[in-house]
Amino acid sequence: MLNYQQGDSLAFEQLYSKHKGPLYRYFVRQINDKQLAEDLYQDTWGKVIKAASSYQVTAKFTTWIYRIAHNLLIDHVRAVKPLDKLAETAEEGMDSFDASTLDSSHSSRPDEQLLDSQKGQLLKTCISKLPQLQREAFLLNIELGLTATAISEIADVTLEATKSRIRYAYQSIKQCVALKWQGADHE
Repeated sequence: MLNYQQGDSLAFEQLYSKHKGPLYRYFVRQINDKQLAEDLYQDTWGKVIKAASSYQVTAKFTTWIYRIAHNLLIDHVRAVKPLDKLAETAEEGMDSFDASTLDSSHSSRPDEQLLDSQKGQLLKTCISKLPQLQREAFLLNIELGLTATAISEIADVTLEATKSRIRYAYQSIKQCVALKWQGADHE
């Protein structure tokens, strides 16, 4: 970002290439509306461009850009939808969620592939049922590998609140998966 700030347009291209996929997925998974996700995604990059001249290294670039994205998402939610509608929208589909980011083990046997697919779908369902704040913390932690400290900076909450969100998300997912897996016949 500092190179881009100095006028190096190639540096911006590198930043964009590195962060475009995860940032777009962040929006899609939070609101499950691809058109709106695209708009917020573009707004985020617009804010990055506008803030380039005043950018100061106070945190990692990833933390800084996700803070911008988080704030745009919060502004949108406050302006357009109550938080419970956001949760309903996310519950209706996490089809774009790639469970392979959570479990990289892939099998070549059809029966194991089917089982992996069922597990992936179950995991998507359980993640979609998390409260929005827990889901956001969980996905930032799992998919981007961000620390609780970085997530707390992005969400502008205490470190303890972030740790709690992540912990409760893991507990809820674990319980959900156990209950649903036991309820299905997978033997």
